[in-house]
Amino acid sequence: MSQERIIEVENLVKKFGNFVANDHLTFHVNKGEIFGFLGANGAGKTTAIRILCGLSAPTSGKVSVAGFDAYKQTEKIKRNIGYMSQKFSLYEDLTPFENIQFYGGIYGMSAKVIKERSEKLFKRLEFEEFKNKLIKEIPLGWRQKLAFSVAVFHQPKIVFLDEPTGGVDPITRRQFWDLIYQAANDGITVFVTTHYMDEAEYCNRASIMVDGRIADLDTPLNLIKKYNTTSMDEVFYLLARNMNKQ
Repeated sequence: MSQERIIEVENLVKKFGNFVANDHLTFHVNKGEIFGFLGANGAGKTTAIRILCGLSAPTSGKVSVAGFDAYKQTEKIKRNIGYMSQKFSLYEDLTPFENIQFYGGIYGMSAKVIKERSEKLFKRLEFEEFKNKLIKEIPLGWRQKLAFSVAVFHQPKIVFLDEPTGGVDPITRRQFWDLIYQAANDGITVFVTTHYMDEAEYCNRASIMVDGRIADLDTPLNLIKKYNTTSMDEVFYLLARNMNKQ
């Protein structure tokens, strides 16, 4: 039985003048999947994710997100997704609850629901000691975990995470992935870009971008077997070297 596809991309091209940032990308993401969109900085990951979030228009190709067309239905896409950028995405001069109130309001959530969910969230994250502090006074690792929690607070169909663990220590990175697993268990599809190849091994499937193209896409285990390597790091180096020879 085939799985329901929540993202479908066919021959996506994005150009900036003569520069091709995304070169005929074709892939799909299944509902409830943790999908890794991997590649070195400058490989074209953020450009593609902006298109999938309805923030940028494709140059050509077909793109559907949560059943909506990326050319004509960008506002509907935005209502059905969560997003966390590689740059910190909360307002630093507000408290955690004030940030949640702001984002919850954007998505039309009632004050009662915002209050109830935020109380549960702070308890689950063991965040009580920080909840009345300004964001800028909270340690980076905690801020990243809160930013992710805010991105899924309205229970979107898909959450897009663009380099979410950049700049945090390995322990915090692992804790962050625990939150990703929890979101997936709750039925949220997770689309994550990263240049940390070890994080690919936490994904159900992973694509590897090299110079604007998808060099390969499969489960991490299958990719490691296919290229006769011991890690996704080695897979990436092999693919990057092969693509650069072409």
